[in-house]
Amino acid sequence: MNTPVLLVTGGSRGIGAATALTAARAGYAVAVNYQANSLAADAVVRSIREGGGQAMAVQADVSREEEVLAMFARIDAKWGHLSALVNNAGVVDVACRVDGMGVARLSRMLNTHVLGSFVCAREAVLRMSTRHGGSGGAIVNLSSAASKLGSPGQYVDYAACKGAVDTFTIGLAKEVAAEGIRVNAVRPGIIETEIHASGGEPDRAQRLAPQVPMQRAGSAQEVADAIVWLLSAQASYCTGALLDIGGGR
Repeated sequence: MNTPVLLVTGGSRGIGAATALTAARAGYAVAVNYQANSLAADAVVRSIREGGGQAMAVQADVSREEEVLAMFARIDAKWGHLSALVNNAGVVDVACRVDGMGVARLSRMLNTHVLGSFVCAREAVLRMSTRHGGSGGAIVNLSSAASKLGSPGQYVDYAACKGAVDTFTIGLAKEVAAEGIRVNAVRPGIIETEIHASGGEPDRAQRLAPQVPMQRAGSAQEVADAIVWLLSAQASYCTGALLDIGGGR
């Protein structure tokens, strides 16, 4: 039987890297997507291979359709099929009110989180759906607790994009449910990853931890474990679900 093949977008760091490593241990061949940090992606690939798994690094900015198409073509050429997709690539910006947000910032958010998720999912469905000759598969989208909370005064643009991801997850799940594809999303809360530093707040997780009912930030591994479960046969009757991983927040 063919080894299942998983694409993790934004797989070079944080939740994406933890997901790639966890999925590899579960038996997936993993395509580790990255936008710019090839060294980080190569480190994840090397770790997977040293553990006896199969992996490759694939560069693409998911907000650019031509790069997404080239990425999927590389995966096709190497492994010949696709079994699963984790739409994890994401960006944040500095804390800002809506009345201070420019179109360049808004475009970056929408193009990465919404357009990127749509295009990657489209290409995955074209390969996995029984309607198109595929063998089925699973998609997990990365949403956020922000989609419920709105992130006022900080990241309303990010939160709105994640709200779109929630709706996209539900709609796509129903659209392809009879074609062998399950589509779910996870909604992480305050997670200790590098993304906070990229938004100018490296200590954000520790600062906000007291607001979490469990009184701590979560780890990338805790989110990765949930993602890999949703991809697995153990979640075979689960589609259209939005799984909160936020310590009760």
